[in-house]
Amino acid sequence: MNRIALIVAAAAFVAGSLTASAQKTNTLPGWAWGGFTRPPGANPVIRPKPDTAFLDPMSKKHVAWEANYTFNPAAIVHNGNVVVLYRAEDKTGTGVGTRTSRIGYASSTDGIHFQRQNKPVLFPGDDSQKKYEWPGGCEDPRVAVTPDGLFVILYTQWNRDVPRLGVATSRDLLHWTKTGPAFLKAYNAKFCNVPHKSASILTRLQNGRQVIARINGKYWMYWGEQHVYAATSENLTDWTPLVDAKGELVQLMSPRKGYFDSDLTECGPPAILTDKGILLFYNGKNKSGTAGDPHYAPNTYCAGQALFDSKDPSKLIARLDAPFFRPMEAFEKTGQYAAGTVFIEGMAWFHEKWYLYYGCADSFVAVAVYDPAHPAKADPLP
Repeated sequence: MNRIALIVAAAAFVAGSLTASAQKTNTLPGWAWGGFTRPPGANPVIRPKPDTAFLDPMSKKHVAWEANYTFNPAAIVHNGNVVVLYRAEDKTGTGVGTRTSRIGYASSTDGIHFQRQNKPVLFPGDDSQKKYEWPGGCEDPRVAVTPDGLFVILYTQWNRDVPRLGVATSRDLLHWTKTGPAFLKAYNAKFCNVPHKSASILTRLQNGRQVIARINGKYWMYWGEQHVYAATSENLTDWTPLVDAKGELVQLMSPRKGYFDSDLTECGPPAILTDKGILLFYNGKNKSGTAGDPHYAPNTYCAGQALFDSKDPSKLIARLDAPFFRPMEAFEKTGQYAAGTVFIEGMAWFHEKWYLYYGCADSFVAVAVYDPAHPAKADPLP
């Protein structure tokens, strides 16, 4: 080997060693799930399409409803297929929050390759919810199903004034009945006009299916963007937030200075009852400046996990100090949030594996897979 070749080889070895040392192993505790592996060459699995249009009942115009961005998906298994319900933005505005969002439908036999409906399945209309949903739209869904097959979706109703959690139900995931704001009937609507979003209904695995669960006879959900709160329900459509003796919302989990979730702790896909407790997947946003974690870029969205008590779902037991999933691929760092975003919202138990669907920089939908029988490593530490 000549002298130049030796220098090149030595440089490559040093670079490889530096890369290996810079990315440290991320060891998860026994209660956490992971790692989740991105299928090679598969992502993003859903991208914007400029050529699908439908007659918008509000503007009375044909709209290219998924031409701008497709992101932040819900996911569930129905009739042997994975169904992803994704947020789609049109091009009616010029910045974040200025366009109208609608919920699209995509189905897959393998969890990776999808066939999409040409029209949205949940969208603002001339109906009882238009004052809550127009002109901003229907955003960021999470979906779960009862043991007898009733699908329940919680999504953000956005009228460009106040974001609210809206509820709708369906038997086929295509035709939805809107029941309105989740907190409308609680405490004389005290919290209905306070901004709120991001709801994760408690579920469990039962006879090979992920279904909505009860604790002490009640349905539970975690919700919130800035902090994590909880609410209970008797019917899955009307929800009562947990409050303290003063009638104020109880904060179950909050941002931590110096950590990846220093700015936000926003609920992700439906929570899951496990033998270790209740597992809540959530989205952590890193705060800019000295309050954030310097290992991650300011405003980066990474994914965390928290464990709650199965007998008292309001009691936090543990949470990860480092994200199990973080922006690493180019498509996770390009788009509306170039700082990097893996925004987890949908997770489905499919073919004995967990398929996690997430929004990439508020621009695309991607998938990562966790095989409990053969766990992979979590995303490495930076």
